[in-house]
Amino acid sequence: MSSSITATQSTVHGASRWLIPASVVALFLAVLGGVMIGPAGPTWWRVPLELLNRLPLISIDSGMTSMEWAIIWQIRAPRVVLAAIVGSTLSIAGASYQGVFRNPLVDPYLLGVAAGAGLGATIVITVNRSGSSDWIIDPLPLAAFLGGLLAVLATYLVGSSVKNDRSSISLVLAGVAVTSLATAMQTFLLQRNSDVVRQVYSWILGRLSTATWGDVRLVIPYVLVSTVALLMHRRLLDVLRVGDEEATALGVDVSRVRLIVVISATLGTAAVVAVSGLIGFVGIIVPHAIRLVVGSSYRIVLPMSLLLGAVFLIVADIPGRILDNPAETPIGVVTAFLGAPFFLLILRTRQAQR
Repeated sequence: MSSSITATQSTVHGASRWLIPASVVALFLAVLGGVMIGPAGPTWWRVPLELLNRLPLISIDSGMTSMEWAIIWQIRAPRVVLAAIVGSTLSIAGASYQGVFRNPLVDPYLLGVAAGAGLGATIVITVNRSGSSDWIIDPLPLAAFLGGLLAVLATYLVGSSVKNDRSSISLVLAGVAVTSLATAMQTFLLQRNSDVVRQVYSWILGRLSTATWGDVRLVIPYVLVSTVALLMHRRLLDVLRVGDEEATALGVDVSRVRLIVVISATLGTAAVVAVSGLIGFVGIIVPHAIRLVVGSSYRIVLPMSLLLGAVFLIVADIPGRILDNPAETPIGVVTAFLGAPFFLLILRTRQAQR
C-alpha cells in the first residue's frame, strides 16, 4: 500500500511539474484569443499591440481608436474574464462532486442547484416582466443564487435524514426529487405566463453576451471562498476514494468533509450560475478529460480543472459569437453540442471496461 501511494505521489509531482505551467500558458493564449475575436471592433492583430501599449514604459502605435478600445475593454474583456471564472468554477465544483460521491459522471448540478436557480430566475422574470430598474440590486442573479442554495439545502436536509451506510446515494436521490419538484414548479409558472417563456429559456441556455465588470465583481468573493476551500480538501478527496469506512479508519471525518465540499462547491456553482445561466457539461468534460491524462489523484485533478475549465469555456464561447452573426448562439448550446457526444463516449468506454 505504501509503495503504491509513493508511486502515485511521484506521478502527481511529475505531471504537475509541466502540466500546470502548460495549462497557465494555454489560459493566457485563450484569454488573448478571446479578446481578439469578435463580430465587431478592431482588426484582430491590433489588439495585442494595444494591450502592450497599455503597459508601463512601452509605447506602440496600434492604430486603434478610443471607440475600438472601448469595445475591447467594456464588452470583450469582461465577457472573457467571466467565462474564465464560470468555466473554472464549474470544473472544480464538478471534480469535487465526483470525488465526494466517488462517481466520475456526476456534475455540479447534481443536488438541484440548476433547478433551484432556474426556478428563482423564472419567478423574478415572471414578477418583473417589464424589466423595471427600480430595484436597488438586480433581482435576477440574486433570486437565482438564493434559489440554487435553497434547493441544495433542501436536498441535503432530506438526504442526510436517512440514517444508513449509503448516505451519498440518499443525497443523490434527494437531489433528483428536489430537481423534479423545482422543475415542476417552474413549468407551472411558465404555463401560466407564456409571454415570458422566451426570456426564461434565453437565461436557461446560458448567456455571457451581457457580461459586465459588475458581474465579475459580484461573483469573485463567492468563487474565491469556494475555490480555496475545495483546494484545501483535495488531499482528503483522495482519501475518500478508498471508501467511507476505510477513510474513517484512517482518521478522516467523512461526514464533515462531505458537508464542507458540498457546501463549497454549491456556493461557487450557485454564484456563477446566477450571472451566466445554466451552462451544462463543463463539470463533466473537463475533469474527466484531465483524469484520462494525469490519473485520478485530486491533488492534480482539482488545480488542472481550475485552469483548463477556464480555457474550455473561453474557447467554447468564441464560436457562439461568430457563427450566427449578428445574432449569438447561446453558450449552453455550444457546450451541449461538445459535451453530449463526449458524455456518450465515456459511458460506452466504461461499459466496455466492465
